[in-house]
Amino acid sequence: MSDQSTTYVDLAAEVKIQDGGTISKTLYQDSSLKVVLFGFDAGQELSEHTAAVPAVLQFLDGDATVTLGDKTVDAAASTFIHMAANLSHSITANKPTKMLLLLLKGAKADG
Repeated sequence: MSDQSTTYVDLAAEVKIQDGGTISKTLYQDSSLKVVLFGFDAGQELSEHTAAVPAVLQFLDGDATVTLGDKTVDAAASTFIHMAANLSHSITANKPTKMLLLLLKGAKADG
């Protein structure tokens, strides 16, 4: 990796799912973007919370239920979700799941 680029040729291989746990690994961070890779074992969850900045969820594999305010989405490989800042959300893995989170720190919140 150089100062001008960051490359991962196999994102899913960058995190190993732990039995009965959730693991996260920050892959990149600067003043405008934070990229975190998550691995959830079946039944694991991120309880309801909000983010102060807009965010993108990209599911790499697995099967999860994502709650976005009053809406529920079934997420699997290739599911893309954009969330506005301050949207209440939670994630529950129905089977082992890997997900990429992009926190768009440089974006302005709507409103």
